Amino acid sequence: MAQHEAQQRRPSIHDVASHAGVSAATVSKVLSGVTTVKPENAQRVFDAVELLGYRVDPLASDMRRAKRRIIGAIMPEFESEFFGQMVSELEGLAEQRGYTLVAASSRESEAREKEILARMHDWRVAGVVLAPVRNEHGPAAGFMKANGMTGVLIDRVLADDAFDTVSADSAAASAEVARALVGQGHRHILVVGLGQQAATVRARLEGFRNTALELAPDIRIDVVLSESNVEPLRTLLRDYFSKREADGDRPTAVYSLFLKGTLVALSEFRRRGWHCPNDISLVGFDDAEWMQVTWPAIAAVVQPVREIAGNAMEVLFRRIEGERGPPRARLEPCKVLMRESVGSPGNGPHSGGGDRQ
Repeated sequence: MAQHEAQQRRPSIHDVASHAGVSAATVSKVLSGVTTVKPENAQRVFDAVELLGYRVDPLASDMRRAKRRIIGAIMPEFESEFFGQMVSELEGLAEQRGYTLVAASSRESEAREKEILARMHDWRVAGVVLAPVRNEHGPAAGFMKANGMTGVLIDRVLADDAFDTVSADSAAASAEVARALVGQGHRHILVVGLGQQAATVRARLEGFRNTALELAPDIRIDVVLSESNVEPLRTLLRDYFSKREADGDRPTAVYSLFLKGTLVALSEFRRRGWHCPNDISLVGFDDAEWMQVTWPAIAAVVQPVREIAGNAMEVLFRRIEGERGPPRARLEPCKVLMRESVGSPGNGPHSGGGDRQ
């Protein structure tokens, strides 16, 4: 019986300390996110925690502090691979520090975003990772500032005077896409986006447009933006291509600034019987498994999800520990993969020659 009870006993912080060869105070520091512990000692603590299955007692811990060991995460949506993977990365990083991640979707609504944030404030979360609906100047960021919440802003942000920001370098990635398409000889390109109010949409559009015009001053860049969901965009694209075909001047390439836009554009191509890259080239911002396995594989800008999550949590825990100083803005480089959906214009039926795939 005594042996059975020992096997069932919940591992304590002292068990972790004994196994890692450090003091209980060191274990507490590591699990609290204190960064002054030697890296080799911290790693031994993490290894012991995983081996023993140690879990922080949230009730005992919360009684000793004003904040709970909870990190809040608010994403615009959970449907895309980018935000789904982001939550997964944030969750793992929070748990390494002995915290629990509570994630919620704003469903692309600033009102809901602020409402969720107010709830998290009531729960006394230790910190928040916020991917705002539009940008760093929205009502949710304002609520965080007004209530003295600890947080970091990610993705659809540039820089802020109150919070640290971590995002992908959208402008540089779009500039690289422009160089690739112009280099292939494209001089009429359609850019597809979802609302210009989001900071990242503006950065992607400006990065592409400025570089393309610098390389080819005679280039024509059309822009189709939808301020709501994909259905209006589907209609806008259908009308756009119908008019361009009627006028005999449809674009030779499409650059979509968001994942669903890439899918809508590809759907419209197939509805019209067009094939990439013979009839039209296609590049999408954000990558997804379906883009890699379809034929032809769709060219994509791959966002550094793991790096964004890692840096966001690192700076968040430093702020939770009391680090002061002005907010920092960090941009993570993207990777541009030019796959089979991109080719040179002039070889397909849209130019009067060539064979379809």
